[in-house]
Amino acid sequence: QVRLVESGGGLVQAGGSLRLSCAASGSIFRVDAMGWYRQAPGKQRELVARAPSGGSTDYADSVKGRFTISRDNAKNTVYLQMNSLKPEDTAVYYCNAVVLRSDYRHPGTYWGQGTQVTVSS
Repeated sequence: QVRLVESGGGLVQAGGSLRLSCAASGSIFRVDAMGWYRQAPGKQRELVARAPSGGSTDYADSVKGRFTISRDNAKNTVYLQMNSLKPEDTAVYYCNAVVLRSDYRHPGTYWGQGTQVTVSS
């Protein structure tokens, strides 16, 4: 079994910063892509940032220049540093990872439980 545990959400004023963390644990052979998605009330879940195991990162246009995704592969952990936060960044943020389990032949996609980020104006 694979588990993704997020932390770091909360309430912040516009212009402030937050750092989200997500650690993958369980029967892991290899972690491929890791990323962050978000879902605001009444809206569809959308990609925020993605970090493949190799290669360049990818960001939604709305967060470019403000958010930075990074990984600690030794810890199977992904981070999202969010600066210059805006009220429109308010959403539940979900961690996502593509993981090859040690007892499976093919990788699967896993999700964290979500962490609330609220930006007040």
